[in-house]
Amino acid sequence: MGWGRMQPTICLLRETNGRWIGDVPELPGVSVHGATSDEAQKKASTLALRVIAEEVERGEMTMADLLQFSIAA
Repeated sequence: MGWGRMQPTICLLRETNGRWIGDVPELPGVSVHGATSDEAQKKASTLALRVIAEEVERGEMTMADLLQFSIAA
């Protein structure tokens, strides 16, 4: 998916029933619910990392797109 350096945004929205929704627009399908805004933010961050890891594993994104690792010899 070649993204360059990612800086995803978590969008938080409070529903009328008091529950919070956390979405990451840059990653389709990353949408969660939480009892508090903090819980929704943590869940959205966690799910976003899982989605990114799966994309790296499938070769759709490279680690170079995300971070630079130093390799110790």
